[in-house]
Amino acid sequence: MTDSTADTPVQNQTAKIVVSGMTCGHCVASVTEELKGVDGVLEVRVEDLVKGGDTDVFVESDGPLDLPAARAAVEEAGYAAAV
Repeated sequence: MTDSTADTPVQNQTAKIVVSGMTCGHCVASVTEELKGVDGVLEVRVEDLVKGGDTDVFVESDGPLDLPAARAAVEEAGYAAAV
């Protein structure tokens, strides 16, 4: 008997997290570092930092992103997150 799921390629997924309160590159680096520690996260991108406001952070993962873990990671960095 073979495992048919082993032959099915896993597709990467991208989730958007809205992070409040980042003001500089150091803030972005802190959030990025924490998010990269979440299981399955491959890449974290901030395309347009909104200083002191709500910034969209795009998280690419190798499957569905664990949203509670992602929110906790952002909060660990000292910011609020909406997913």
